[in-house]
Amino acid sequence: MRCQLPTAKLGRVSGTRHRFGPATSPFCGYIPTEQYLLLPNCRWTVTNTQITHIQIDNYGPWTVTPEPRREVDLQTLQSRLYADLAQLVGNRDGYIFFSRFDNMIAVTNGLDEAAHALIQESVGNRYPVTMSLSVATGTTPVSALGTATEQLQEAGSAQDKGRREVLRGQTIDEEFRKPTDVQLAHFDVDDATEKYTDQLNEFDTFIQIEQGYAALMKYMREAHNSLSFFVGGDNVIAVCPDLDEADYHDAISHVREEVDVELKVGVGRGRTAATAGMDAKHALETCRATGEAVTIETETSE
Repeated sequence: MRCQLPTAKLGRVSGTRHRFGPATSPFCGYIPTEQYLLLPNCRWTVTNTQITHIQIDNYGPWTVTPEPRREVDLQTLQSRLYADLAQLVGNRDGYIFFSRFDNMIAVTNGLDEAAHALIQESVGNRYPVTMSLSVATGTTPVSALGTATEQLQEAGSAQDKGRREVLRGQTIDEEFRKPTDVQLAHFDVDDATEKYTDQLNEFDTFIQIEQGYAALMKYMREAHNSLSFFVGGDNVIAVCPDLDEADYHDAISHVREEVDVELKVGVGRGRTAATAGMDAKHALETCRATGEAVTIETETSE
């Protein structure tokens, strides 16, 4: 039996601080005013994704001050920052996606206020730029990201030189975390090597893969409230709400009809992105072995 539970209500707390704090402190952000109720004899399946929106502070103006910086240097900075954040977040069982590099999106279930502050401080100590973080939760990744982004925008423009190292939002208290909070889907292109890599030049192969990604990303966002990210090769990882097998078949069919790219997907769930992601990888291996287009791990590895 699937439990249909109320969505947590969010209340706004006014103030001027840009940091986390207890409900009685004058921080500016969101706090839940209603928690989910644990219902007896129910199979808990509702996801509760914690999303962190990471934004480099005043990055556009910095790249041209006092004069335009070399593009190769900017690309190096961006790639190194992403690599460091991938390790800082990944070592705490989270996932981060490079998105546009100056704005990144992370799944941070299990990371509390202190962990976010430490990551922010570490970057500030090692890089010539600073970054702001906004954290929110929701039963869909889209709703969580929407809240996180809104909190960041309320703190000031991305190119506001007076807005630096903002840290806003609310993490999930340990007592409310569940082994099904995060659902990740790992897609890849069927026979990409045989169809594209070994047949076409690299740029035409890239076009085929990117067309599949673009169609999947847009459809998963609009039809299934999911956030999908290209992660290299022919792989896409989607952060999803509580989707079932039919939903994934629907997405695969849409991409096939839209751009004639054939996909398969493995799906995993867990308390953290790391656990859900590893289960999704194993499920994808099952797809490769059986020829099935969709495999969902029914048991988490936790």
